[in-house]
Amino acid sequence: MIQNYLSLLKGEFKGYNSRSLMADLMAGLTVCAVALPLALAFGVSCGADAAAGLITAIIAGLIISALSGASFQISGPTGAMTAVLITIIAKDGGELSGVFVVGLLAGILMLAAGVLKLGKLVNLIPKPVITGFTSGIAVIIALGQIDNFFAVKSVGNSTVQKLLSYGDLGFSPDFASVGIGLLVILIMIIWPSKLNSKVPSSLVGIIVAAIVAALFFPDVATVGEIPKTLLLERRLDLTAIDWNNMGNYLGPAFTIAVLGMIESLLCGASASAMTHGRFDADVELIGQGIGNIIIPFFGGVPATAAIARTSVAIKSGSKTRLTGVFHAVFLLLSMFLLGGVMSKLPMAGLAGVLIMTAWRMNEWHEIKEIFHRRFKSEIAQYMLTLIATVVFDLTIAILVGIVFSLIAFISRTLEINLDHSMVDTKRMPEELDMSKIGETCVVYITGAIFFANTQTIKSYLDTIPKADCVILSVRGVSVVDPDAALSLLEIAEDYEARGVELLICGLNTNVRKVLERAGVVDKLGEDKIYWSVDRALLHKHNA
Repeated sequence: MIQNYLSLLKGEFKGYNSRSLMADLMAGLTVCAVALPLALAFGVSCGADAAAGLITAIIAGLIISALSGASFQISGPTGAMTAVLITIIAKDGGELSGVFVVGLLAGILMLAAGVLKLGKLVNLIPKPVITGFTSGIAVIIALGQIDNFFAVKSVGNSTVQKLLSYGDLGFSPDFASVGIGLLVILIMIIWPSKLNSKVPSSLVGIIVAAIVAALFFPDVATVGEIPKTLLLERRLDLTAIDWNNMGNYLGPAFTIAVLGMIESLLCGASASAMTHGRFDADVELIGQGIGNIIIPFFGGVPATAAIARTSVAIKSGSKTRLTGVFHAVFLLLSMFLLGGVMSKLPMAGLAGVLIMTAWRMNEWHEIKEIFHRRFKSEIAQYMLTLIATVVFDLTIAILVGIVFSLIAFISRTLEINLDHSMVDTKRMPEELDMSKIGETCVVYITGAIFFANTQTIKSYLDTIPKADCVILSVRGVSVVDPDAALSLLEIAEDYEARGVELLICGLNTNVRKVLERAGVVDKLGEDKIYWSVDRALLHKHNA
């Protein structure tokens, strides 16, 4: 693994010069402008505070970028993590100790996954499941901003519980907060895309929102104090961990680890396609694991690679992983130099940023394709995963999507096509003596033969015309399970008892082995097994 990492560095920095350094510096500054409002917003939205989000982005940039499996990955707090952390913090009564423990355990799991070379496992998750999962997270993020956007109060450990709590607590929005949130959303919508790569719309939005709030609405809720230190007061303390309660954190830690793997590896795969650059999934997981192990000790929340920030880095001319490091340095300088300004940012403005981020994180092109293709299984995978993500735990949502995908695949696999035709004596060559062939029916079977569809085959054979000989053409059969093979043995015995000759044609090697072990070949005899229907008919003629 170390060799792979060193190989990445060698290729990445080959020919590196002052021009490359300047490109990385400028790209890092641009990414910082994008990451700053998102770091503050995601820190607040997960139930922690803006400082926790900022520290996460800084440490992730310094450590994970340096250890990444690619030159272009930019890591930090993301919406996927937010959806899980909200629940943990709510259960702990607003305390962050549980989040720190979960982040540490998740980092260990990601590190282990990288060492065990499990990076390719993410390819086992179907695309509609990932798309539905992403859309579900977007819904959770958007709904999670109702409190800040409208300046109202909710209670509960889940999105559904929080929404239901408005019925008991009442819903009285503060129109000043709503106006500021809408202002940010409007700016992010109308801001020219050509300028967005240089001056992010989210940054412009919260700056304008801060000015408007300071001039006209000084009483709206703001971010609050931004500590000028890398070591936050609330951070992981190993001596304060309740080890007896550790079991309660294993589930969320597994969820965070899986999310980190999925988001980081998908980001890497997407970005490598954009840049045609190298991406080592296992090295990436090791880097993510080490970073997430360290981050809680500074008071940060779990981090992962972020496609939005990564794509900005690429489009800004990033050359190496130093872009991620530089973006972290610029964030650190912002914390020390602009902490006073950031503390006055209106919460409703950050809510507007996250609502637009949630909208944009949906893979709208892929969603359109899913419904345009009209594959019922894909649509069902997408919708089930989306709903399960919003209503249940994110891990359950992924499992629901994968299990449904497997069931749909198995259902399609079990589909079997049956057809038959009587041998047309008029179309046979004149030199063949048709009196020797007699009334012959050829039955064509296509698909996998399993225990679940053998009764369908038996019922179909009862409907074919009466014949002296039945030829089963199984060239289109890729697999036969033992139960199905035994059913074919019963069919052979039944035909023998009725005096009907049974031939089998087109066996592949694997299917033949199963039929041999089931006794079908011995029952029929080698002289009843042929490569094709033509050879079977020719043999009957010559018999």
